Amino acid sequence: MDGARGTIPPVARRAEQVREHHGDRFVDAYEWLRTKDDPEVIAHLEAENAYADAVTAGLEPLRRAIFGEIRARVQETDVSVPAASGPWWYYSRTVEGEQYAVHARAPLTDRSVRPHLDGAAPIPGEQVLLDGNALAAGHDFFSVGALAVCADHTRVAYGVDIVGDERFDVTVRDIASGDLLDDAVTGVGYGVEFSLDGRWLFYTRLDDAWRPHEVWRHRVGGAAADDVRVHREDDERFWLGIGASRDDRWLLLTLGSRTTSEVRILSAADPEGQFRVVAPRRDGVEYDVEPAGDRLLVVHNRDSQDFDLAWTPLEATSDRQWAPITTAAAGERFLGADAFDDFAVLSLRSQGLTALRILRRDAGSSTGYAAPHQVCFDEELYTVGLGDNPETDTTTIQIGYESFVTPRSVYDLDVLTGQRTLLKQQPVRGGYDPAAYVQRREWATASDGAEIPISVLAGADAAPDGTHPCLLTAYGAYEISSDPYFSVARLSLLERGVVYAVAHVRGGGEMGRSWYEAGRYARKATTFSDFVACADRVVELGWSAPDRLAAEGGSAGGLLMGAVANLAPDRFRVVHASVPFVDALTTILRPDLPLTVGEWDEWGNPLTDPDIYASMRAYSPYENIAARPYPAILATTSLHDTRVFFTESAKWVAQLRATVTSDPASAPILLRTEMAAGHGGRSGRYAAWEEIAWEWAFVLDQLGVR
Repeated sequence: MDGARGTIPPVARRAEQVREHHGDRFVDAYEWLRTKDDPEVIAHLEAENAYADAVTAGLEPLRRAIFGEIRARVQETDVSVPAASGPWWYYSRTVEGEQYAVHARAPLTDRSVRPHLDGAAPIPGEQVLLDGNALAAGHDFFSVGALAVCADHTRVAYGVDIVGDERFDVTVRDIASGDLLDDAVTGVGYGVEFSLDGRWLFYTRLDDAWRPHEVWRHRVGGAAADDVRVHREDDERFWLGIGASRDDRWLLLTLGSRTTSEVRILSAADPEGQFRVVAPRRDGVEYDVEPAGDRLLVVHNRDSQDFDLAWTPLEATSDRQWAPITTAAAGERFLGADAFDDFAVLSLRSQGLTALRILRRDAGSSTGYAAPHQVCFDEELYTVGLGDNPETDTTTIQIGYESFVTPRSVYDLDVLTGQRTLLKQQPVRGGYDPAAYVQRREWATASDGAEIPISVLAGADAAPDGTHPCLLTAYGAYEISSDPYFSVARLSLLERGVVYAVAHVRGGGEMGRSWYEAGRYARKATTFSDFVACADRVVELGWSAPDRLAAEGGSAGGLLMGAVANLAPDRFRVVHASVPFVDALTTILRPDLPLTVGEWDEWGNPLTDPDIYASMRAYSPYENIAARPYPAILATTSLHDTRVFFTESAKWVAQLRATVTSDPASAPILLRTEMAAGHGGRSGRYAAWEEIAWEWAFVLDQLGVR
């Protein structure tokens, strides 16, 4: 790599601290890197950034090329498919040269005639709800955390974060005039909801651990000091949120840990009333509620690991009132239900993929619904889900569909006939032929005999001859699935001959709840060995070779990257760990840190459980680095990340440099910190493309792709 030789990496000073638990003693030399307002810490991060820039200086032409390719393929001036709500079409649009979206609406005169969808000309009568570019002016970071329109369509409320710490300041405006009605509520969590009359606003507050733990009621135009706390959740395992039903009749206060949930409901017409518990929490029972006219739909796991769909009266107060509608079959996992006047849509996973089932209302049925029927597609791999459907009185719904080769597409689905009408497909400028690429499902055999799915995307003419550079990615935690999606940016990899693969390792949710449980708590190491098995299988099938194989993952997937770098460093040429959770045991041992207590339901509690401590001690990447050659490492993080502190990446890189025996000229170890960003990295689409180009240029260079 140009610039690597003769460039000296920063050396973090050592200041040893001893940690002792359950008879184990660990000496931590770099914990001092935790304090982000310490000038020495900032100076170290800036030195790391300067080193990374120096080492990769020769890659600037490649970075410019990748950024230019992404931009050339994106239709920068564009508009989303408008959704009908009351007398308006609601949509968002982007403008060439602008970083952020504009959220807007236009008058609806004929539901059968949608506004034009190319974004080239303004939609007649447009009213702007929120212009992200205007609000972001003068700020290095900008993010919208909430956007709500009241039921009579006169007011909009939105939350804005200009730091990256996921605390939002709320603004309420009159839509027609643009007049400011309220900006008294500040520093709140995600999500705000109006009462039915639009006079009250409900929002969440965060505790010192960044956990949404309170819901408050605010009179629009009133003083924040007069706000009323509606609910406080003292169990630190539980997060809460506030939402509204599709028909605007109900406010829903949801509380949940990783294993248990509770829902409270209140008529939106009675904002000063008391929320009623639909079913008291029971340890290990998760449920979600969807108001459906004269009843509530409930998706729950009280009786089945992979969840059932039930209904219950509107006034329900106990799970004893839940009446079954349908149960998940083998290979399925129910995810949620959406209710409309004459039907419901069940979202689920089936045989490793997302799916939708339609249940039409049937007064003659004991359940109130006819037998469900599935919306079917032809591709081997795909992702499908509901689109924007704000109204209940309809027989046509928007659905979204995409795959690794099919750009994001929005359809109208007639639930009576099953007919699908394509409304819009994500444009790819410069020409795009899906037939130029192939996606396929492969399988790896794990060490315990389990079959692990791998999604592979390659050029249609690529032969599995062992010569290809390959980027293998995974996440593998929180029952989150890595589903197929189309990426304009990814085309820059594919056109350079890179094979793109996704390892659907245990700990994720691809194959149901049991798939998640198999990579959780003391079984977490299964996630890591699954990934290594997938890497070996990709090589065995001829899609790559160890000296041409890259691994990439972020957050909990970054923990996976750190773990496999320790477990099998010889399998990879380069590893990119984004906002990586690589100092996992230190974090989970400290309940004073943000989010830690709630994470015990995911990783276990090493403070009280010696077996969990031993398990985490054995895989936490920072504590298990060995004096042996490692692949090239790129750790990327953000100074204001409140989910995974920058500290983890900084400590990990310092320990790697002090321990591994690799030649830094051929296998550099880099840390790049965004100094004005949060967990999701830089804000703004152009800034995000620049970030992708920087990271992938490093990976491609290590793979020998010039």
